[in-house]
Order: sequence, then C-alpha cells, then structure tokens
Amino acid sequence: MNRENKRKQYQKGYYKTHACDDSFTCRVCGRPVVPAGAGSDHRNHCPNCLSSLHVDDEPGDRAADCGGIMDAIGVWVRKNGEWAVIHRCRRCGVLHSNRAAADDNPMKLMSIAMKPVAFPPFPLERIEELIALMGGDGAVR
Repeated sequence: MNRENKRKQYQKGYYKTHACDDSFTCRVCGRPVVPAGAGSDHRNHCPNCLSSLHVDDEPGDRAADCGGIMDAIGVWVRKNGEWAVIHRCRRCGVLHSNRAAADDNPMKLMSIAMKPVAFPPFPLERIEELIALMGGDGAVR
C-alpha cells in the first residue's frame, strides 16, 4: 500500500495512536521489512540499511508531502541510554530522530557512530601539537 492510499484510508494523526503493522520493501536496499522484531509498534526505518522515507512532519502524522529518502547520518544516546538514529532527507534536508529498533543492523549502527572518530576535523598527524596547545606535554600515551 503506498503513502497516498494510506492518507485516503486513515484520518490525520491515525498513526500517532495506532500501531503501524504494514510491511514494505526498502527503497534503498530492496529488502522486505516487516513490523515484527522492531521492539515497538512503529516501524519507521529499514533494519538492514537504516534508511527511511520522509512521510511525517511530526511522528505519526503522515503529513509530509516530500516522500524523499531519509539517510541515517548519525546516532545519539538518549538520557535513558536508548540509542536513536538521526536521519536526513535527501530531497529537502530535514532532520529527524528515530529510536533504534531492536532488530537494527548493529554493524551499521556502529559504523555510523564511529564515523566522526574515523574522520576527525583535523589531521591526526597534528594530535601531539594540539595536545601541547591545550597545556599537555604533547606526548600521546
């Protein structure tokens, strides 16, 4: 069932209070995605590639007209220790945060989390110099 048919079938805000039990095929990796295994009633991204679609302005409202692919660009940890995935829309650039699902690809989550460490905003060759500027003795231990 495509997004337009969902809008015709359900009232605005329906998915805020009702579980989304629709299966779909990921538009990025092509794998089938089922709601079972997500650990919640609201499956909002592919557990394999972590991609999503821009269908909501607010969680569950299905009000976004964009429909662009949302790429997983980062992760963050909520104060309760739960991980969340940061998505950015390829079409309009909007950012959304979604809970990491129980069956999300752990290697994909870790690769996104480690990207800033792998590509720091300064040359690693300068690390001793930067430490010295901060008042350290400049030795990397």
